[in-house]
Amino acid sequence: MRKKAMGKSGSKGESPERITDAEHAIMEALWDHEGDASAQDIYESVGTARSWSLATVKTLLSRLVQKQAIATRPDGRRFLYAPLIARADYVGGESRRLVDKLFGGRAASLVAHLAESEALSVDDLAEIEQLLKELKQ
Repeated sequence: MRKKAMGKSGSKGESPERITDAEHAIMEALWDHEGDASAQDIYESVGTARSWSLATVKTLLSRLVQKQAIATRPDGRRFLYAPLIARADYVGGESRRLVDKLFGGRAASLVAHLAESEALSVDDLAEIEQLLKELKQ
């Protein structure tokens, strides 16, 4: 199944309809699953840990289908689900929203905030320095 960045109308490049925290848990289970997954598969992955019923999982899957974040196809008496949004595209969009909302669109302000609040370890800083060196080349 082809994964793409999807917008509200499902077209590439537009900002996607917001995915709730609960829907995000379903997306994580789908991204982690090899191939298409049934509602039962997702329930076993996240439903029991979150004390969700199978009906709740099915409701969340239905919402994600409506948002065009996942695809569904019949498989006998059940439906199989697969993500239409690649995890990297979703993370990129959410990261950009966070930086835009909280730091005026400036990623450097986010890094400065994390450094000032001591949320970055020495290893984190070393990784950031290495990444910056690679990006400059």
